[in-house]
Amino acid sequence: MTARAADRARYDRATADLDAPLAIVDLDAFDANAEDVLRRAGGKPVRVASKSVRCRALLERVLAREGFAGVMSFTLAESLWLARSGFDDVLLAYPSSDRRGFAELAGDPKLAAAVTVMIDDPAQLRLIDGARQGGTEEVRVCLELDTSLKLLGGRIRVGARRSPLHSPDRMAEIARTVARTPGFRLVGIMAYEGHIAGVGDAVAGRPVRSRAIRLMQAAARRELAGRRAEAVRAVRSVVPDLEFVNGGGTGSVQYTAAEDAVTEIAAGSGLYVPRLFDNYTSFRGRPAALFAQPVVRRPGVGVVTVLGGGYPASGVAGPDRLPVPYLPEGLRYDPQEGPGEVQTPLLGAPADDLLIGDKVWFRHAKAGELCERFAELHLVEGDRVTATVPTYRGEGHTFL
Repeated sequence: MTARAADRARYDRATADLDAPLAIVDLDAFDANAEDVLRRAGGKPVRVASKSVRCRALLERVLAREGFAGVMSFTLAESLWLARSGFDDVLLAYPSSDRRGFAELAGDPKLAAAVTVMIDDPAQLRLIDGARQGGTEEVRVCLELDTSLKLLGGRIRVGARRSPLHSPDRMAEIARTVARTPGFRLVGIMAYEGHIAGVGDAVAGRPVRSRAIRLMQAAARRELAGRRAEAVRAVRSVVPDLEFVNGGGTGSVQYTAAEDAVTEIAAGSGLYVPRLFDNYTSFRGRPAALFAQPVVRRPGVGVVTVLGGGYPASGVAGPDRLPVPYLPEGLRYDPQEGPGEVQTPLLGAPADDLLIGDKVWFRHAKAGELCERFAELHLVEGDRVTATVPTYRGEGHTFL
């Protein structure tokens, strides 16, 4: 029996009394992935990206492990909810225009001490100030450095369009703006190199493209390491007592951790290891988060139909954004239909061994987006479900 077949047998036994659709997290794989992230971080603390987990119980589990410290959140509403729930170090990774949330933040000492907000433009400071509604608490601020690689005088850009702050001089300029604006305190810098951390460099069947990605990423790492160090020095010349410099992501943990200027690493997807993270030479994780759909039809030889399953991931639309049939091995989508809103036909020899009511296990393309489809996660240890915990959705929150 192959390792994947053994996993299927375990998951089927663990969930034998549960009806699909359902989602699980294999805790043995989750914990092993957490250890691998820590190993690659080389002793630097790891801040957990909550958008890649979206489950409070699993955030608490990983943060209880020595080496993990703090949460990187994705909306202000989520940040405040986590802070009210007992998370005392929450870095909001994206600018917000949530005026009601800023009023709450500025009016509550506990929340103001726990949450750090992201800015990259003085206009964001003005928006926050205008939303205070009498709140006088000092707002903790982080600046985001644009990590994109710019070539040919900026005519070619590699990397996400995030912060407009690309140069050390611009970082220092906005640091001075924060420093002289009452009611704000600059405490950190973040720089997420998505074109390195979030792009696989070993694309199956694409050796030329994979080599080009590796060459691009090597050049981008060298350029960013130098510019990030300069940006940190420039900001520290304005605010010497910065608390943290955050960088990295699941696919670049060990490279970013090697930079002296970086004090902490961000990671999240590496805990669940969705299908987009199969294509990396820098690490190998264990798939930990899966979902199961039930077989509801057997239209013919070599075909079964499961309920639902059309859960595409965000990003540029394409086959790599679709969930992948994972267990049993050997199933594939019908190219004329793909994964559907209410039913999904699957082709392949294993279909003939599946009965009505059997489960087909899938992996989502991304990590936390799976949790927007399910209200709860069944936590599997060995061949047993040892707990069932709510996702953000299960707690009544759909932040984005």
